Amino acid sequence: MSNLANQLVLAERQDVAKGIRLLLATPLITEKAAPEAFDLVRKRQLPITKWFEYNCGWRLVVEPRLGYARLAKIKPEPDHTRPARRARSGRAPFDRRRYTLLCVAAAELLSGPVTTIGLLADRVRQATAADSVVAPFDTASRAERMAYVDALRFLESCGALEVVDGTTDSFVESREAKVLYRVDATLLVRLLSAPNGPSQIQPAGQEWSDATSLLVREKRYGEGESSTSDVQRNLWLRHSICRKLFDEPVLYRADLNDEQRAYLASPTGRQVLHRAAEQAGFLLEERAEGYLLVDPDAIATDRKFPDDVSTAGVAALLLLDVLNTAPPGLTVEQLHTEADELLARFPRWAKTFRGDDGASRLVADALEVLTSFRLVTQSGGRVRILPAAARYSLAEVRTTEETP
Repeated sequence: MSNLANQLVLAERQDVAKGIRLLLATPLITEKAAPEAFDLVRKRQLPITKWFEYNCGWRLVVEPRLGYARLAKIKPEPDHTRPARRARSGRAPFDRRRYTLLCVAAAELLSGPVTTIGLLADRVRQATAADSVVAPFDTASRAERMAYVDALRFLESCGALEVVDGTTDSFVESREAKVLYRVDATLLVRLLSAPNGPSQIQPAGQEWSDATSLLVREKRYGEGESSTSDVQRNLWLRHSICRKLFDEPVLYRADLNDEQRAYLASPTGRQVLHRAAEQAGFLLEERAEGYLLVDPDAIATDRKFPDDVSTAGVAALLLLDVLNTAPPGLTVEQLHTEADELLARFPRWAKTFRGDDGASRLVADALEVLTSFRLVTQSGGRVRILPAAARYSLAEVRTTEETP
């Protein structure tokens, strides 16, 4: 093989690895928002699609003409660590009402390629009024209009809704605001990452939690059948393990069942894991407690830890250092005391967490970060470290005012 051919093969491998990691961090890549990332995924569509299908059982859809690539990640249980967030300062997560309005608005947007914010609001109001479960949408309420705007802004961020004239936020101040939208119906349909459509689910007579679980039921693994074949079982083992490894900050052996642990102990399982990590450009760390992927280029994650920018991220690292010295764990009240001491020690830091409940809010935000990164666990009012927490330690803490 010539030197040029070698270079081309190496370039393709690097592109494929980067494309995989880009999609793991951002399952929806649009040409408008990220032209370079989209062009790379479009160019290496076939090998990237094959990697996700073989290792994770996730479907990748690339639409070159429509300008988007959508990776449909499927998980058997809800993931509370990546909520939809409001496109305003604070980036607060969506509450139940915002998710409801998001779903209703998305359904009503399928009726045509263009609409206005007022016409859509009327359709949402009519749809909720006709539903016996969902509370009616009241445009006279500022809080309701704000929740509605947050849902629309989220659809805008995904590229499914494009403002042609006006600004969406103007509807918060007045329900008479004029905003014209262009709707991308094909992308809108792709936003739902589930193998089964909601119209196929019959919630009557069963709990909603059971109904939503039917959305992500995958028949190819034999789910819902009286027995499964060896082929189906092996497919499920490979996909279920890789999904956890490539979509979670760390994979602990304790989170796996006996069959999954036996699969990883086999030559086949180890080969699959190592080859998948190598093809995606990761370094695989294997420890007695579990597995962890390291991305040398920090492409594959939308959040980083340690984080010296956000207050919650800094507080998480400071409190984790304290927890690392207390293997039996600490109570939340003890962490409140630690947070009070940090606030007193650094008077110019965490200004939004000053006040009577400042320490409790700071601890809550820090624990949310630590829990999402699988570094601590909470049970019985006590916070305990998980094995991956041992990777982090503080040598010295300095504020920007102390930096020479």
